[in-house]
Amino acid sequence: MNYLEYHEKAVRGTFNFPIQLYYVNRSNPRYEMPFHWHMECELVLVRKGSLQLLLDSSPVTLHEGESVFIPGGVLHGGSPDNSVYECLVFEMENILHDTVICREKYMPLLNGSMHITGCFTPDSEPGRIVISLMDEMKKELSGYEFITTGLLWQFFGIILQQHLYTEQTESERNDTRYSLQMKNVLRRIRIDYASPLTLEDLADEAAMSPEYFSRVFHKVTGKAPINYLNYYRIECAAELLRATQKQVIEIALLCGFNDVSYFVKLFKRYKDVPPNIFRRQVAEITAVRQN
Repeated sequence: MNYLEYHEKAVRGTFNFPIQLYYVNRSNPRYEMPFHWHMECELVLVRKGSLQLLLDSSPVTLHEGESVFIPGGVLHGGSPDNSVYECLVFEMENILHDTVICREKYMPLLNGSMHITGCFTPDSEPGRIVISLMDEMKKELSGYEFITTGLLWQFFGIILQQHLYTEQTESERNDTRYSLQMKNVLRRIRIDYASPLTLEDLADEAAMSPEYFSRVFHKVTGKAPINYLNYYRIECAAELLRATQKQVIEIALLCGFNDVSYFVKLFKRYKDVPPNIFRRQVAEITAVRQN
């Protein structure tokens, strides 16, 4: 199973309680956050270290205890620095389904036409609510569904009450248009990462010239297109190393690398260790957590 694709398409929580918590550390196959999007909203909280995010090409760096809100449909990805972080993904529209007045007030926040300002420090009111949300979701004590749903309502109420948002600017609207074009490219990479892909192939998906496409792609993701393709392939390889017993050479071929020595070199560049050492380290971390 492709974990990266699964996370993008997964059903969050249950139909009656559409909220899901993801805990991410180095042993997680998605420790690095490849660019993706989903129609649900998301709150990200850094528990340790730091996390550099790009949200529709806007950079945000979260440090320990800080959090950020990501509306549905926003293209986002990130690079952790010795970090542990949590992602709470939820369908706020379902929660607001029977509350017409609140739904009308909240929709601009949920669809991104109003931009919630910056990140939240742990001593800010929204930041404290986010930490409480994550804690309640982790403990899952009796009645936690009521508490977490109430905290979400409180979070958005504070955002509106304290006017912690801005109207989307023309520049942000342009960035959103670019991100829509880049989604086609990222979808192509997700589907065909194991096949030979050229810069021209990816530029065609965005209906741009290769030169212009390279500039826009770098603006949105912070990476050159082929560098991002290799990065994504390495993330898929790391997933296979963690979840299967396939040989390194087989994993290299499955992830689009015909030259195994180049694959090992690139894997070490992204993960700091060769593939066989990475597999052993992940197994050791998993065994410790299970015990």
